[in-house]
Amino acid sequence: MEDVKSILLIRLKSIGDVLLTLPAVSAVRQNFPTAHITFLTSRENAPLLRGFREVNEVIALDRAALKSGHPLKVVPEFFGLLRRVRGGKFDLAVDFQGYGETAWLARLTGAPQRWGCVYSTGRAWAYTRHTNYDRSLHAAEAHLKLLHAGGLNIDEVRNEFSLPADALVAAGKFFAEQKLNPARPTLFLQPFTSSPPKDWPLENFLALAQHWQARGWQVVFGGGPADRARLRPALDAGFVVSAGVPLLVTGGLMKLSKFVVGGDTGALHLAVAMGGRVLALMDTSWPGHPHPFRRPDWTLSPPPARPVAEISVADVMAACESAVSGPAGNVSC
Repeated sequence: MEDVKSILLIRLKSIGDVLLTLPAVSAVRQNFPTAHITFLTSRENAPLLRGFREVNEVIALDRAALKSGHPLKVVPEFFGLLRRVRGGKFDLAVDFQGYGETAWLARLTGAPQRWGCVYSTGRAWAYTRHTNYDRSLHAAEAHLKLLHAGGLNIDEVRNEFSLPADALVAAGKFFAEQKLNPARPTLFLQPFTSSPPKDWPLENFLALAQHWQARGWQVVFGGGPADRARLRPALDAGFVVSAGVPLLVTGGLMKLSKFVVGGDTGALHLAVAMGGRVLALMDTSWPGHPHPFRRPDWTLSPPPARPVAEISVADVMAACESAVSGPAGNVSC
């Protein structure tokens, strides 16, 4: 495939799913070391691509404008997008999402080679090569399977996010403002997910925080802007709350932390991709659930057919103890 000089990769949402394309993006770069790689994603996820060192350019799509139904918003956004995807003269387009929306985007590129993982056989028309969605595979493994089906060699799998230097500086400034000592061990907690049924109760996180604070650890509660009000009990208990800082600054805070505990969130996938140690509290009973990439042992699940909320505090305490006191990379949950 020596003639592939310009490549478009597509994954619009969400934070965790975009991060789970990292191994595939690395594989694309390994196979096409001199190609110009462009990544098309939703505008809110575009800052995250700063940490994808193999990507040369980002196209940020304003999906809200496209779906607004307002002609003055829809028309310029659509034709601006069309101009960029057609003007890129892409030799290869790879759709890691495989929805109807992204299938159309792949087709509109006009790229002679278009690969996609399809959820419905009715979308296969958009691609020159496709794989069917396999629910038994981890999302990142499904992306690699698609590339392999396209004929790429995947000799070394890398899941590496390169945190921008300014994000780490901003995290260090946050530490200083909150009187946190970078030399002391810090526990970063991410209590809330995008779906309440996936949440472990906040009072349990507070019990975990108090336990480690008594052990001499510093504790930071993270989250999105909407989580700050929900984290009022953590503030009232005297803990540092970083909810609302930019995502890459959250990455910096996790980078400065020794251990990260949370639910099924993009933040945990980010921590893993930066080489951090995490404990993910999530239901892994159904095949292909996106646990930390190639570290299913870094998860703690509820009893069969029970919600995440029923994971016991004692079990989480024990898993944390094992993770931070055992050999690097080892956990017994």
